[in-house]
Amino acid sequence: MDPLTEAQKKLMPEMTELLKRRYQILLTIKLEEPIGRRTLCELAGATEREIRKETDLLRNQQLIETRTAGMVVSEQGLAVLDALKEFMREVSGLAAMEKQLKSILGISKVLILPQDSDDIPAVKANIGKEAARLLESFFTQNKKIAVTGGSTMAAISKELSTEKKDSSLQFIAARGGLGEDVLHQANTIASSFAEKTGGSVKTLYLPDHLSAEAFEMMMREPVIKEMMDLYDQTDVVVHGIGNAEEIALQRKSSLEEVERIRSGGAISEAFGYYFDKEGKVVYRIRTAGIQLEQVQKARAILAVAGGRSKAKAILSYFNIAAKQTVLITDEGAARKIIELTQKQEEI
Repeated sequence: MDPLTEAQKKLMPEMTELLKRRYQILLTIKLEEPIGRRTLCELAGATEREIRKETDLLRNQQLIETRTAGMVVSEQGLAVLDALKEFMREVSGLAAMEKQLKSILGISKVLILPQDSDDIPAVKANIGKEAARLLESFFTQNKKIAVTGGSTMAAISKELSTEKKDSSLQFIAARGGLGEDVLHQANTIASSFAEKTGGSVKTLYLPDHLSAEAFEMMMREPVIKEMMDLYDQTDVVVHGIGNAEEIALQRKSSLEEVERIRSGGAISEAFGYYFDKEGKVVYRIRTAGIQLEQVQKARAILAVAGGRSKAKAILSYFNIAAKQTVLITDEGAARKIIELTQKQEEI
């Protein structure tokens, strides 16, 4: 924090708190627009009287507009949000929290977005936007990018820029996924990345669950060998982190598989591996997708996950995450991770 800001904060702490409060209200309107006053009260944790007072002020300052469907942020409001973005990261403690989380997880970088995607689903779009900008910065020197599936990955694909096309980029589906939600499959998302950037795509149309015999047979197929070679050459891996049991149920895993995952104490899931709280693999599905050792060899790894409900899963996975990993998350997950870590230290 710069000396002037520090001095202002000490002299008039109430001014900083008021600024933070109004910024959060304006940001919440932007994330959820169009939004009604009652919903805003719930998300902001304030009384209707407080919200009426603050939104009247924002409206008088021409930072928001009221429409039939609800309140929206004006062009002036968007400019204010953008101008205050870095300043608010400092005064709200997000910058300090990033350093703390980087140390806790032992990785190269952490980026934290305001709010909690468990409370405000639109925060996931903000996470996707930040991840997209970071990923684009890698494109100059990294051309082979492996992409997993999931709703967070889909959020990144929506935010990738379409202005600069680069035909040398190659996006590789890190998983198969027949039978899953098509929009959230790695194949669909990798194809979307390629379409947005002008790159090419390599897809993998195989089910996640294979018998031992089918797995051995498929691994001998030329097309699978080609994919495995591409995974070895991958420069960047972009992936999400899931809650173990939730992912198992989404995959429609058998009762036996779910029981093995539960009895093994699995907390997190990534790349078809289920990890316990120490990061030990307790179960893995047979898949021809990218393997954990291939992920860890990549030059850069972007892990994207948000919401306080993902905190335990993030802590679990990062016990084995490579040091070159960047975590992009939100304030809800970050605060919960720090809280859980402090409790462990007290014990």
